[in-house]
Amino acid sequence: MEHRLVYLLNVGQRRLHRWSQARTATGGVTAAQSGLLFFLGKNDGALMSEAAAALDLGAPGMSGLADRTERAGLIERRSDEFDRRVSRLWLTEAGRSARQRSKTGMKALNARLTEGFTAAEIDVVARWLTSLQTKFPGADEGEA
Repeated sequence: MEHRLVYLLNVGQRRLHRWSQARTATGGVTAAQSGLLFFLGKNDGALMSEAAAALDLGAPGMSGLADRTERAGLIERRSDEFDRRVSRLWLTEAGRSARQRSKTGMKALNARLTEGFTAAEIDVVARWLTSLQTKFPGADEGEA
């Protein structure tokens, strides 16, 4: 059997993205915002550059994400106390609540994504998807 992995990965990603965006339009946060909220839940007060690295975003993408998330009232951006040129990101109370709602939603989404597959099959899929990060490093990791 021929596996069209690139095609299947792209189509699956687009469909999941559209499905997710439709739910965001009804009052949720975007997948990118959820990722930032999850990161800050364990790293509140992180530098923007640290959040960007964790989310695999470049500086412009991180700046835009921080702007949108701050406008939504989910985070605060504050200058670092030792270096005013850099910013740290902090969850607001609304951000903590949105993070918890996102966690609940992510559990339901993961259950839907894994439905019909054994734990061993999902382990293989997760290992394969994780391997993409080392097989295709980001542009800032030495390979464009």
